[in-house]
Amino acid sequence: MTATHHSPGSAPASAGAASEWVCPMHPEIVQDHEGDCPICGMALEPRIATLDDGPGAELVDMTRRLRVATALSLPLVLVAMADMLPGAPLGHFGSGWPFAIASAVLATPVVLWGGRPFFHRGWHSVRTRHLNMFTLIALGIGAAWGASTLALIVAVAAPDLIPLAYRGMGGAPHVYFEAAAVITTLVLVGQVLELRARSRTSSAIKALLGLAPKVARRIAADGTETDVPLETIGVGDLVRVRPGERVPVDGDVEAGASAVDESMISGESIPVEKTVGSRVTGGTVNGTGSLVVRAARVGADSVLAQIVRLVGEAQRTKAPIQRLADQISAWFVPAVIVVALVTLAVWWWVGPEPRLSHGLINAIAVVIIACPCALGLATPISVMVATGRGAMAGVLFKDAAALETLAKVDVVLLDKTGTLTEGRPSLAAVDPLPGFDADSVLRMAAAVERASEHPLAAAIVAGAAARGLELPAVADFQSVTGQGVVGTVEGRRVVLGSARLLEREGVAVGHLADLAAQRRQDGETVMLVGLDGRIAGLLAVADPIRADAVAVLRALRDDGLEIVMVTGDDRVTAEAVARRLGIDRVEAGVLPDQKGRVVERLRQAGRVVAMAGDGVNDAPALALADVGVAMGTGTDVAIESAGVTLLKGDLRGLVRARALSRAAMKNIRQNLFFSFAYNALGVPVAAGVLYPAFGWLLSPMIASAAMSLSSVSVIANALRLRSVALPQVRPAA
Repeated sequence: MTATHHSPGSAPASAGAASEWVCPMHPEIVQDHEGDCPICGMALEPRIATLDDGPGAELVDMTRRLRVATALSLPLVLVAMADMLPGAPLGHFGSGWPFAIASAVLATPVVLWGGRPFFHRGWHSVRTRHLNMFTLIALGIGAAWGASTLALIVAVAAPDLIPLAYRGMGGAPHVYFEAAAVITTLVLVGQVLELRARSRTSSAIKALLGLAPKVARRIAADGTETDVPLETIGVGDLVRVRPGERVPVDGDVEAGASAVDESMISGESIPVEKTVGSRVTGGTVNGTGSLVVRAARVGADSVLAQIVRLVGEAQRTKAPIQRLADQISAWFVPAVIVVALVTLAVWWWVGPEPRLSHGLINAIAVVIIACPCALGLATPISVMVATGRGAMAGVLFKDAAALETLAKVDVVLLDKTGTLTEGRPSLAAVDPLPGFDADSVLRMAAAVERASEHPLAAAIVAGAAARGLELPAVADFQSVTGQGVVGTVEGRRVVLGSARLLEREGVAVGHLADLAAQRRQDGETVMLVGLDGRIAGLLAVADPIRADAVAVLRALRDDGLEIVMVTGDDRVTAEAVARRLGIDRVEAGVLPDQKGRVVERLRQAGRVVAMAGDGVNDAPALALADVGVAMGTGTDVAIESAGVTLLKGDLRGLVRARALSRAAMKNIRQNLFFSFAYNALGVPVAAGVLYPAFGWLLSPMIASAAMSLSSVSVIANALRLRSVALPQVRPAA
């Protein structure tokens, strides 16, 4: 078996390829075919699930072995049960020569063929010095079968060497073939149940993949319409989306109007109205209207494909809390082997006759019940299910660390523009000074702003276009970060921005500052305009507050979070918006490169900080925060600087993300507690500590059943996250 080791949390060059297989417990183990993890021995899984995934080769093989093992072990179980019944017709058949020989014949193929994968993985763990659960399973089954085989051979070849205490009816030796066979069968049961349950953890990705329609109705240049396979649609093609159909591609509406259900990327069930020019996303559901959409992103570039890729990568990362399980697992298996040897020695020394038999059985029970599979699965299984659940609710976690840390956050920094506001500012007013014409001032300002990429610049240019103004060319354009722009238009020097910029350019603001302050108190962003060294007027731009912002902030405060608004706007404008939102703490006049300092200051004060922004000019702060939350736009969901992306830029997703993070961490803690408690209680009982007081011993067969069920229980608990209820925040009426 060849495997490639990648550092945890990083993906190989071809991450996401369907042909890559990865260990659920050790995501750094990647190979190009099915097989076993060289560290823990578990079956590898596809890096990203596909709709074509059928039963894995591992599941098929284990199921076949289980069927044969069950058929051969069942007679041994029936004989053992019959021996326990009073007056049973078989009497003590279970301790005579016929039973010893029959059990050897039936159990040997079960152990050597049915349990072959366990012996292979156990030996590999010893050879590579990565002791794991299969080390213990192979040791337990091998000890039971090996001791029985040796006893049977000695009893036939040299019967005098076996003491009377270790003989049954007719001088037959005590053998444990039925225990070895039943343990093997029960471990196979556990493996089959576990493999089936683990396959369900990828149900979220499969559900997302199932959202994409198989065909699209393409409109040809001559207007004819034909249903074609989705993969034949290219960028620029026109497709028709009829009522009730899923949108096949990411694109822009060219004709028609409808309401589209975007719950698959926003988590909200209320349909969104779409008209000409609106952006639609592949996989969403069209309502009652008909739409003509021009494809903009197809195949691997689509939002849906990016979501699947990001979720697949997040599911294969390790949460910090898993370090505890990893540290324990490093010494757990050797410690169990020591405990088993001590158990054998103590029973052999002070136990009742036959002392060696009691010691061997109890040592095997210790080895079997202590298998740390549940401990290893406790964290990664919950992470896989939670990240998939998040994707279905419009929340993408970049990795398991972000999922864990978000639950610990106690302060949230929110950028104003595009996060608390719509992010679509519009021109609210043009106030020229005497001697200047409003259209002339706007025309000159828009000509300069046309060279800028700032959202406010787009609002000014759009305002000029709405008034039918033709914009001349700009020369000597210069953008001053956080202050404004400067340029030459038709030979005139134009300065547009803050009072600080105008003063730097030698333009006296004068009494216009009072009017600017008044507009800022109404929450508008004001830009002063200077022409040829004179103040000419001001432009006011308004960015409406999101309809759901107040309700979202109330929900976050009720969850114990402190809210801080961080913005580059001046303090008057920022505080006006903060008052309307009920935010008490404002960091105003903060340039993009200074937002990171606000984050660092809070972290140095011992706070756990989440920063929510648009993922562009907020990238440094998003990267410095304990958790960066990017407001995805539906066209660029892969914002590398953020740990969490809210699809469609829906602020309500932050409330859902927080709730899911807390639910996932609660689930992980439950799994870890169950795993620790299981071993803490099971190992002493298997060793026989209750025997002196109550005469209770734990059969290795019961221990193997308990071991298998513990892993299945952990997976079943993690799967509950698929249906965890997430809060739905509604705007106040």
